[in-house]
Amino acid sequence: MNGVKDRNIRLTVAYDGSRYHGWQRQDNGITIQEVMEKKISLMADEPVALIASGRTDAGVHALAQVCNFRTGAELSADVFRSGLNSLLPDDIFVKEARDMPLEFHSRYSAKKKTYEYRILNLEERDIFRRLYSWHIRTPLDTDNMGKCLDMLKGKLDFSSFRSTGSENRDPVRNLSRAQISGPGGGMIRIVIEADGFLRHMVRNIVGTVVDAGLGKISVETFKSILEARDRSSAGIKAPPQGLFLVEVNY
Repeated sequence: MNGVKDRNIRLTVAYDGSRYHGWQRQDNGITIQEVMEKKISLMADEPVALIASGRTDAGVHALAQVCNFRTGAELSADVFRSGLNSLLPDDIFVKEARDMPLEFHSRYSAKKKTYEYRILNLEERDIFRRLYSWHIRTPLDTDNMGKCLDMLKGKLDFSSFRSTGSENRDPVRNLSRAQISGPGGGMIRIVIEADGFLRHMVRNIVGTVVDAGLGKISVETFKSILEARDRSSAGIKAPPQGLFLVEVNY
């Protein structure tokens, strides 16, 4: 360590969020950030602050979360990757590590993110997939769900799908992808890609789209919910375990 934090290292990380209280360090439970910062600090022999592309909630998973930290350690990025994978628990895995320019910021440099939500649409529950999907017994009308998702594409005001406590004052986001596939093997997958997301936005969208799939609301009603710009008009927040951060693009 040279005493000056003149390196910026980017990590791409996969994790199973089942036993964590989300990404961000907090007092009431163990988090991904806390666990990773401790191991990185041990290797770097200095305190580090790990910045993520976004905060995933308790129980939410990531296939490719991107984060970065500044350090003065002289260990190569590959050594950080291999060392962390030997130190971290089995439910966190560093897929890639690389040196980046100092101005790189995992959150502010991101251009778009992709999330996938998984719904197990079978009569019988599957105990081996219970931590990675939302089990809904009633058959869902995926055609109606797809029509609802089609309405979300483009630059729109997503106030109806923003939970209270959001730090984002601007509710406008640009969705480049919103689609549904399945049920293959009973699994329905909803993929949403945008330049940014509001608090619980994907889960609130999914909860409302599911109402359309169950016949509780019509496609026209979904449109009116979007246009209302009022969270109270939308459906429930889908449970966390079905949500995966798939990719972050820069």
